[in-house]
Amino acid sequence: MESLAAISRWLEKQHVVSWSVAQNGELWAACAFYLYDREKVAFYLLTEETTRHARMSGARAPVAGTVSGQPKSVALIRGVQFRGEIRLLDGKESERMRARYNRRFPVARIHLAPVWEIRLDELKFTDNTLGFGKKIHWLRQE
Repeated sequence: MESLAAISRWLEKQHVVSWSVAQNGELWAACAFYLYDREKVAFYLLTEETTRHARMSGARAPVAGTVSGQPKSVALIRGVQFRGEIRLLDGKESERMRARYNRRFPVARIHLAPVWEIRLDELKFTDNTLGFGKKIHWLRQE
């Protein structure tokens, strides 16, 4: 769990996630502001159901993606690669996560897009501040 704690600390300080979804041999990528939940090991984001990536995801789909900073120095590069599953939230679960999301991003109160969860199943954190190419791995145990 030490690995997950280190990754979580970093993810909580970031705010943009990029992910890709595939359907019938077609690939598409998207980016969004996210709220990270360290206990569920998941990202929460808002996106309209009419977007290409949401239509390709349907109610649930496998995804892969990244979160990265933009340092000018190679020695300061940090970033996460992940795989998981995106799903559309509804009901009380959606309401709870929207309230948390709106606290983190108050401007989102005017955006009525649905709430989505990306449940993270695997994480690889590259942290060059610990040494060039240092990798920290985490895998969800079911």
